[in-house]
Amino acid sequence: MVFKLDDNEIVFPRPELADPDGLLAIGGDLSAERLMQAYKHGIFPWFSEGDPICWYAPMERCVIFPGNVVISKSMSKLLKSGAFKVTYDQSFKEVIESCAKIGRKDQDGTWITQQMQEAYIELHRRGHAHSVEVWRDEVLVGGLYGVQMNQIFCGESMFSKVSNASKCALIWLCQNKDFAMIDCQLPNDHLMSLGAEMISNTAYADCLKTI
Repeated sequence: MVFKLDDNEIVFPRPELADPDGLLAIGGDLSAERLMQAYKHGIFPWFSEGDPICWYAPMERCVIFPGNVVISKSMSKLLKSGAFKVTYDQSFKEVIESCAKIGRKDQDGTWITQQMQEAYIELHRRGHAHSVEVWRDEVLVGGLYGVQMNQIFCGESMFSKVSNASKCALIWLCQNKDFAMIDCQLPNDHLMSLGAEMISNTAYADCLKTI
């Protein structure tokens, strides 16, 4: 059953009531308060331009436990080469704009609408959303952004302008920040090759309460 949110009250239905595809509710807004309430309960927005705001709580979550991240020999060599420089929270706006513009074979970036960009930039301004930037020769060539919920980093999107730049961003996040879990939301081959695994929505809810 899909619920219609009250525009005047920031309340979400229980995540376990979501449809099999994860759709839980529609409506509401993308205020910082509503977004943080959603993430607190394992819910995130995902919709296309012109559609109502859709809120998802998948039955299974794709996650990476940082200690289990998989680094291939070639990737390890690249990271040690110094070809990339990595920063944190230095160009959040440019990262989210790049995620919106750059297409990926497994995911259409157009869902990061202007409305979404403005909402997450506000979360960043309030200290809730963060970005990893990957640079080559002082040019931004990759990165990712997401929302911090205690010791969980709820990843929203990543991009690469050159090969392996987004992998570098994710590996750096696993190795250099004190997160107990990286929530990747939905699986793809790229994430699974880096050591992502699937956990139940119930297990994810338990993680939200304990880490």
